[in-house]
Amino acid sequence: MSPRPFQPVTVDHLVLRVVDLERMTTFYRDVLGCAVDRVVPHLGLTHLRAGTALIDLVSLDGKLGGAGGAAPGREGRNVDHFCLTVRPFDEDSIRAHLEAQGVAIFAPGERYGATGEGRSFYLQDPEGNTVELKGA
Repeated sequence: MSPRPFQPVTVDHLVLRVVDLERMTTFYRDVLGCAVDRVVPHLGLTHLRAGTALIDLVSLDGKLGGAGGAAPGREGRNVDHFCLTVRPFDEDSIRAHLEAQGVAIFAPGERYGATGEGRSFYLQDPEGNTVELKGA
């Protein structure tokens, strides 16, 4: 196996699909002490700050949450994806490394995360979980 052209640094954010966005926001804010970092109503998305990371809540009736299918349970998943911050973020070398390992990337683009806006893309692990790799 060839050496990786990057190193994972930290978890950037975790995305939870939720039925009741207001109730979940209240819980994470008031019970667990996370601060509301940003709200994107047209996506049904609330970013909550947890130290240097974010917990993103996406409403099932919103654009992002609806893409995951049924509500969490037997027929639906709760975690949409998780994001790892990687350094250095040389997209071409990371892409080449992953392709050599038989891993396809998808949906490259600029996204907001715990360290602000940055370039990222998605991949799937062997069991179908979606992982986002994002530049620091």
